[in-house]
Amino acid sequence: MKIVKHIPAYILAVVFIVFGIMYFLKLMPVPEMQGNQLSFMTLFSSTGYLTFIKVLEVVFGILLVFPKTRALGLLLILPIVVNILCFEVFIANQPGIGVALLVINIIGIYLNKEKYTAIVC
Repeated sequence: MKIVKHIPAYILAVVFIVFGIMYFLKLMPVPEMQGNQLSFMTLFSSTGYLTFIKVLEVVFGILLVFPKTRALGLLLILPIVVNILCFEVFIANQPGIGVALLVINIIGIYLNKEKYTAIVC
């Protein structure tokens, strides 16, 4: 039963580390965008902000791999997950992987809830 506690964090870690590194290595083709999506991503890419976010994704993903830093990693990755979901809902107008990432993140936080009692209480 102890291994089940690690699964959500490992899933998030793999997603964020792999896609963060793939952004820098250009191993995956960028999907075609148009309209609001294209405008939004053009602005993000031209300012260097997307590069900063991808670095954070890789660093926070690495935090999720190690049990000692997992609770911190789950909290730090949550705003990025919420922003992915908001992009999908408000700009792309179609929820996608953001919903799954949010659910997995909430499950991970719930499974590590004993580590957050000092923050909440």
